[in-house]
Parts: sequence; C-alpha cells; structure tokens
Amino acid sequence: MDEALIAALRDADAVQYGEFELSHGGTSDYYVDKYLFETDPRCLRLIAEAFAEKLDGEKLGGVALGGVPLAATTSITADVPYVIARKQAKEYGTGNRIEGRLDEGEEVVIVEDIATTGQSAVDAVEALRDAGTEVNRALLVVDREEGGRENLADHGVEMEALVTASDLLADRE
Repeated sequence: MDEALIAALRDADAVQYGEFELSHGGTSDYYVDKYLFETDPRCLRLIAEAFAEKLDGEKLGGVALGGVPLAATTSITADVPYVIARKQAKEYGTGNRIEGRLDEGEEVVIVEDIATTGQSAVDAVEALRDAGTEVNRALLVVDREEGGRENLADHGVEMEALVTASDLLADRE
C-alpha cells in the first residue's frame, strides 16, 4: 500500500462518496475521479515514479483516455517511449487504433487509471497484440477489486495496482 499516493488521491478529492453510475453500467457508493488525480501534479508525479520503478525498459501502452497522461508522465520519468491504444480506430487520417511508433514483437506494458471489470485494459491488450506486440502486464493506479484482476489474468495479463479500493476506503472519515 502506497500511503503517500493514497494521501495525494484524497487531497485531490479524487475519492468521492454518494451514488454513482459506473462505466460498465453498475452503481457504487464511491467514485474515484480519475480526472481529478490525473490533472494534479503531485498525484501524477507519485504515479509516474511508482510505475517507473516497476518497468524494465518496456514500452508503455496508454489506454485512451485515462491512461494517456499516466503513460506520458511515466515515459518521461522512466525515459521509455509509449504508444496510445485507442478505444477504436479513428475514421480519418491514418485510421490507426494504436498511435505512436510500434515494432512487431516489442514488449508493451499497459498503463491504465482504474480497473473495475478491467475490460478497457483487456481491449487495449487485444489491440496491441493484434498489432504484433507482446503484452503480459498492466500497471494500474486503482484496482476497484470488482473482477478486473481476474479478467486480465484470463487474458494472460498480470495486473499490478498501486492501490486498491480497500486501501482508499480504509479509515474513511
């Protein structure tokens, strides 16, 4: 558990309580607002440093939209390149689903903000694998502990989260 990151997420008001609809259609009595922590320099710095420590020279794959600022700041911190995995191929220009320089056989680590079911990370893994890369790991900021880890594992990807929902909700005031 990363106490400094938990404190930073709370200080950024990224952990909110109430009734919220989640992207997969379910509801929750808490919400982790990725845009509040991804636009906060202290949070970004802590996340980038923690992610960088977990890398061994692999290229990063930022899941659009939330994983992109995380991949960019981690790229600078770790001095490794990154690509962006779009949710779908764009319908203009190059029509790419993966943006950035990517070589066949390259090892890519997925970077994502929050996993509930983990489906957006799984979709990015599949897109990167379709592009000829090897993807075995996903780095996440928050694991909501609602099946994301298992879903990624079913696709041969090990999920490493900096914090869990249990960590964030512990000692709730």
